Amino acid sequence: MPESKIGRRGILGGAIATAAIAPLAACAGSSSSNDTTAAQTQAKSDDNPFGLAGGTSVEAVIFNGGYKTDYVDFAAAEMKKKFADVKVEVKPSTQIAQELQPRFVGGNPPDLIDNSGAGFIGFGSIVDQLEPMDDLLESKNYEGTKIADTLYEGVKAPGTYNDKFAVLNYVLSVYGMWYSASLFEAEGWTPPKTYDEAIALGAKAKAKGKFLMLWGKEAATYYQTSAMISAIKEGGDEVRLALENLQPNAWSHPSVQGVFKALETIVKQGYMKPGGAGTQFTAAQAQWSNAQEALIYPSGAWIENEMKSQTKADFKMTGMPELVLTDAPKLGYEALRAEAGEGFIVPTKAKNRAGGKEVLRAMLSKEAATNFAKTRLAPTIVKDTIPEDGFGSTALQSQSKMLKDAGTKTFALRFVTYYGLNKEQLVLWNSFLAGQSDAAALTSGLQKISDRVAADSSVKKITVT
Repeated sequence: MPESKIGRRGILGGAIATAAIAPLAACAGSSSSNDTTAAQTQAKSDDNPFGLAGGTSVEAVIFNGGYKTDYVDFAAAEMKKKFADVKVEVKPSTQIAQELQPRFVGGNPPDLIDNSGAGFIGFGSIVDQLEPMDDLLESKNYEGTKIADTLYEGVKAPGTYNDKFAVLNYVLSVYGMWYSASLFEAEGWTPPKTYDEAIALGAKAKAKGKFLMLWGKEAATYYQTSAMISAIKEGGDEVRLALENLQPNAWSHPSVQGVFKALETIVKQGYMKPGGAGTQFTAAQAQWSNAQEALIYPSGAWIENEMKSQTKADFKMTGMPELVLTDAPKLGYEALRAEAGEGFIVPTKAKNRAGGKEVLRAMLSKEAATNFAKTRLAPTIVKDTIPEDGFGSTALQSQSKMLKDAGTKTFALRFVTYYGLNKEQLVLWNSFLAGQSDAAALTSGLQKISDRVAADSSVKKITVT
């Protein structure tokens, strides 16, 4: 599910941080009752906070990645119980920007969009064309409770650009390294905490005919996300702020360079499975989750659901914090990038903005949020929807432990998704992981991308503090 998650795909004032975007689009019906004005002329009430008119249609375009799209169908069915004569059409897409940018330009975007995946639309380019989401959080959910009171703290900040809360990030993504607990137990291996320990484990893996890591072409920047998290944990907030704010020489920070050099060693020692630049990313991930050709893989909370049908029985998928360089990183080994993903947006020029927001209200009901957690094995921004046993998922159990151990030491990263940098960066990372370039070339290439955006006066900037 490559996207900004790492592009794919934070959230708490003290426990998680959000930063994702997704849109649902509204259907353009032949009747004038489907236009924005008519759709919002219905009297507003607690049961109909956005004034959704009966007999209208809602077009929702949802990124069809690791979480699939039927969780929105489930929410739409819940919505149908309250608005029986409103039709919700959920349209899966794997190419959000390619399919929807022309519609933004043409003034006929969908009503709701899940702006995610490798081909997402950079939020900075469309934030002025999006509806504010404040009224959504102020409305009551389907259980009769104010939505803002049912969510983890800090939900608004990552979806706020230039003081406008325009993106509702729905899924909590805990980023880390993932491994098979059963394989590690069988081999007597201890999950590594530092890159030195990982490199030593790579030698043991090689002796067993396995690799330490692997990658797929569309998800090469998973290693960029992993590297940034490791460097931020090692060097502290100064590293994060330099990267987020596109500062000169940000990619040359000693902590970033330490991580890049460690990855370069892993590639040069033959501990990275070759051929990833020519392998589709879920096929590569199956080499890890099913064939167990590699030991650890960087990803987010979506990985278990994404690979559910291609995971070896009794794999015991388990997450751990990203690797660090030393035994005394500034933020601590337990620190996490933990933020909400799958950012949902409602375009201002959508025909049925009220319908788009009503679908989101349905998604934020306890019934729909619990269904998502149970069927996707990942938490949403709605609190109190996951039991202690994690619905029997070792991955979900490990996420709960990671969040508990991290406490307030969580952070978000937004600049890649905000500026839409993933495509350019993918080229550099595929070359680096294939051993065709080194850490110096990778650094130079990434800095050129950041510098170009920083110098472009036509691009609205965000300042992260």
